[in-house]
Amino acid sequence: MNNRILVTYASRAGSTAGVAEEIGKSLVEGGAQVDVLPMKNVTDMTPYRAVVAGSAIQGQKWLPEAMQFLRAHQSELSHKPFASFMVCITLSMPNSDQYREGLKSWMNPVRNLVRPVSEGYFAGVLDFSKVPFSLNKLAMQFVVLIGMWKEGDHRDWNAIRSWSESLRRLLYNRLPNEQHVYL
Repeated sequence: MNNRILVTYASRAGSTAGVAEEIGKSLVEGGAQVDVLPMKNVTDMTPYRAVVAGSAIQGQKWLPEAMQFLRAHQSELSHKPFASFMVCITLSMPNSDQYREGLKSWMNPVRNLVRPVSEGYFAGVLDFSKVPFSLNKLAMQFVVLIGMWKEGDHRDWNAIRSWSESLRRLLYNRLPNEQHVYL
């Protein structure tokens, strides 16, 4: 096994992919060798010393393909330093602090499969042109109409880079049962 890190993600409209790219870029700037790949393109964990995996949130859950990825690679991920992140538009709300504790529970299915050494929680992008028509889209548009959410890119690149920088030590020098949550 070398010192290569896998940053992998499941994204619906590209927001989570952008976060994953930024995480990878930050790790590379710290001297790591990094592959940033969609989960659907990952078949072998052998080349990686550590894994960072993230998903967009839909219906208060990681995307189905992200959970399938974790189930398929659970054994391998359990033996490597593993960090997880989620991208959720709820974190863009003006009073999102009051929801942060509840959002942490959305990571429970991930934790039940693989215990992350660190967790990152990031706001995403709300672009209705990339959301397929559904009742969920109508509900989201209503929430925008009443002012709870705003369309646009709400990703906090400084927070993403800061979390990524904190991963460097954790992914290379993991201490037993060490866990960090970054909101």
